[in-house]
Amino acid sequence: MAREHRETERTYEGLALPAGLEELPGVAATRAAEPQDLDALYYDTSDLRLLRRGITVRRRSGGGDAGWHVKLPLAADARQEVHLPLGTGDPSEVPAEFAARLAVFTRGAALLPVARLRTQRVRTHLLDGKGRILAEVDEDRVAARTFDLTAEPAVPARPGVPSPPDGAAGGGTAQIDEWTDEWTEFEVELENGPRALLEHTDALFAAAGLARSPWPSKLAHALDRPGTGSPGTGSLGPGPAVAGEVGGRRSAGAVVTHGIRTQYERLLVLDGAVRRGEEDSIHRMRIAARRLRSLLTAHRRLFDTRRSTPLAEGLRWLARLLGEARDQEVLADQLVGALGAVPAPMREGALRARITEHYARTYRAARQRAIAELDGARYFALLDDLEDFAADPPLRRRARRDARDYLAGALRRQQRRTLRRLDKAMDTGAGPGRDEALHRARKAAKRARYTAEDAQGATGRTTAERLGKYAKRMKELHKVLGDQHDSVVARQALTGLGMRAGTDRRHVFAYGVLHEAHRHAADDALARLPRLRRRAARRKLARLR
Repeated sequence: MAREHRETERTYEGLALPAGLEELPGVAATRAAEPQDLDALYYDTSDLRLLRRGITVRRRSGGGDAGWHVKLPLAADARQEVHLPLGTGDPSEVPAEFAARLAVFTRGAALLPVARLRTQRVRTHLLDGKGRILAEVDEDRVAARTFDLTAEPAVPARPGVPSPPDGAAGGGTAQIDEWTDEWTEFEVELENGPRALLEHTDALFAAAGLARSPWPSKLAHALDRPGTGSPGTGSLGPGPAVAGEVGGRRSAGAVVTHGIRTQYERLLVLDGAVRRGEEDSIHRMRIAARRLRSLLTAHRRLFDTRRSTPLAEGLRWLARLLGEARDQEVLADQLVGALGAVPAPMREGALRARITEHYARTYRAARQRAIAELDGARYFALLDDLEDFAADPPLRRRARRDARDYLAGALRRQQRRTLRRLDKAMDTGAGPGRDEALHRARKAAKRARYTAEDAQGATGRTTAERLGKYAKRMKELHKVLGDQHDSVVARQALTGLGMRAGTDRRHVFAYGVLHEAHRHAADDALARLPRLRRRAARRKLARLR
């Protein structure tokens, strides 16, 4: 099982550590720690996809944390480190757990050895008055050896590839014989100290002539890739068409593109959670896909639709794929949760177990299908296209409009769209036609809610509160329409369960009782719609300031 922790550190370049570490605020004493000899082999794709996002993968011996490490950027000076011991799995392959976590970034490309670094580390601990370690200051003398990444891999691309025995390159990459680079750098890593200690150390080092390193990692230094990656946004830059303002105000294109980037990065994070089987991860990834699609469709007037429309369709496919598994979870919870409506004698026996086991089985099958597709060419192509779109969005001229004026109009359009669909549904007679119309109204309310939530960050506090109320009204409507839709799906499922061969008669009766309970739930939802419709129709969005 992987162990994770957050590390906060800064790296500097210079000739020697300055004197005066023990005089830093909060530091009572310094203590020399045992020096370390570290030997690390770094992995990446041949085109350095991980490094471009500020991610490093290594297998390191020596020191107190020998093993496999993945480092993921979080924010300035901070990274999430994931650690596995050296003995995990086949020592000649990148561990499967890491390969799965990184698949959303490698996208089918092989992980190959790209560099080997040897580090002689001299360590100093900064202690408080109780002897606790506030921070560790390291002087690292590094020797680097890089590999020829133009060589053809000797094996097909797969999640893990053989690591070089005895320092050889392996995996089809050619080792450059000599150590190609040597340098000295200094690291300050917080342990129990406050972040302010980093700022004080920064000032001390700067006064002594040490400069912050332009390299985000030792690997970036070895491969001559300064400034690689951007914490929180991966490899996505600001984009020339998005960085500008209109009369000192943010443009509509800047606001919407920021939302697209945020949800795209969230999608990447949740991909790994889904592959690791984290609780509720499929649901959260599905929401991220839906929110991305909502941004593209609600604001399609801002973009060249020749590029945005195919992306929206791809995200619809992804949300439906994840929905197949999520729906099984929801159905199981709904049916088991409603068993209280069934007379006690009819609940006896294996009814609860039958429902639970059936949906556990269908969930596993749907999840396996989803994981298989997440390793497929269609999904990886969608991610590539999303990344290109977010990095350089095809904005139209109207994207230069002031964000607040534009968003007011966009929210009014979403409001009108929701009300039209809801009115049409409420005027439709009972039956499948009305159920489908209500479902369409539900999706419109959801888009309106997402549009308002994404707009909150582009306005002042007062307007953000108004948008929050708008989003809340749409969320209430969305939820009640969702309850109605869930009851339709549950009744269809109950009919199927009752018709299965060999079903116990007591269970058939119980399914009928549950069917009726869900019909009443749908009626209750319908009865609440007129009031929610009036709330959703409130008009207070003429202008956003």
